[in-house]
Amino acid sequence: MASELTRRNQSHHPHPSPPPPLSPETASMSPSPPSPSRVVAAVLHRLFFVFVGIGIATLFFYAVLPKHSPPPLHHPDVASAAAAAAAASELSHRRILHEETGMSLPMGARRVAGGGSMNAGGKVPLGLKRKGLRIVVTGGAGFVGSHLVDRLIARGDSVIVVDNFFTGRKDNVAHHFGNPRFELIRHDVVEPILLEVDQIYHLACPASPVHYKFNPIHKTNVVGTLNMLGLAKRVGARFLLTSTSEVYGDPLQHPQVETYWGNVNPIGVRSCYDEGKRTAETLTMDYHRGLGIEVRIARIFNTYGPRMCLDDGRVVSNFVAQALRKEPLTVYGDGKQTRSFQYVSDLVEGLMRLMEGEHVGPFNLGNPGEFTMLELAEVVQETIDPNARIEFRPNTADDPHKRKPDISKAKELLGWQPSISLRQGLPLMVSDFRQRIFGDQKSTATSDSSATSA
Repeated sequence: MASELTRRNQSHHPHPSPPPPLSPETASMSPSPPSPSRVVAAVLHRLFFVFVGIGIATLFFYAVLPKHSPPPLHHPDVASAAAAAAAASELSHRRILHEETGMSLPMGARRVAGGGSMNAGGKVPLGLKRKGLRIVVTGGAGFVGSHLVDRLIARGDSVIVVDNFFTGRKDNVAHHFGNPRFELIRHDVVEPILLEVDQIYHLACPASPVHYKFNPIHKTNVVGTLNMLGLAKRVGARFLLTSTSEVYGDPLQHPQVETYWGNVNPIGVRSCYDEGKRTAETLTMDYHRGLGIEVRIARIFNTYGPRMCLDDGRVVSNFVAQALRKEPLTVYGDGKQTRSFQYVSDLVEGLMRLMEGEHVGPFNLGNPGEFTMLELAEVVQETIDPNARIEFRPNTADDPHKRKPDISKAKELLGWQPSISLRQGLPLMVSDFRQRIFGDQKSTATSDSSATSA
């Protein structure tokens, strides 16, 4: 039985037989290794398409992207061209230093780690749209600051205003509310703040005697400047300090140049402001020399225009407000003290040129047109009320006798000079003051009459 089953299994599962040998016809059909000529042809075929693709891409970029051609040389000789190229190459690697060292970086360049430089809002290559910067303006709701904000927003930058509203007003920047490129932060710069910005315009500080004498032990010029310099260091921002002509004190040199060290009473009633700004300049230059921070320093002379505080004690705003209210124009002392008055738009232009330029400063920014207080009173009378009376009062302590800027440095290095005269700019300020003074009075009268009728 078992042997029968074994035979059956063997009959159902026979041993496999070896494959039959290939015939000559079948052997000729089997694959053979490619010849070297075919391999070379395939490689050349692929390279051809690679080069065609590169050529198409090159033609596309040449056709779409703008072409930049170098500016024409004024002198055709090769030696002049080589000298100009060498000078430009050397200039592009210099650090921004104080003017007295004679070294500078190109317009708008920023020092970075490793000794290189990057564009920080200066010149933009032709054919490329200028990229908007992110800029913080301390004191940006104030008189000068709000006009600066207007220009920066109009230029396409994003602006952060930091202001504690001690002298600034929200009304000065209210027209920017709703603009996605505008931010307003209520903050006192004596407390640190961390923001990501490209440039810092540090304007925060009470500038009129009425305000800084009200709180003479203020920290804005020292602690506030330290905080803003610290911010510039942390984020690599360029820093501009708005100093003042008051650093010259009661000057013994006339007109005043930037190299003049001044004649300041360090313990007088004005010293909180005068010496505070001198200290701020010292801190700014120490951060520049010691830590390599990019800084700019502007020394601002008397400025006037719309949005000035109505009763801040400064002579132009005092005279205009008094003449509009039919009050006597108060002249302190004999009225022979001199001042120079620049319109606010001229100042803003100077600040922006300084920030975007290649020089540290300090720079005098003011109008060299010099007026005595009596001459200013006469201009106000001509503009507002020829019958306005002048009233003399005792002079204030430490009041400078002469003040006139020498702006030769700003003319030469910044290409800046004021363009609006006092007689041109004063009517614009008068219109703003008239609306604010009598507009408020009309609103008050309307509300009073409504209350009476009710």
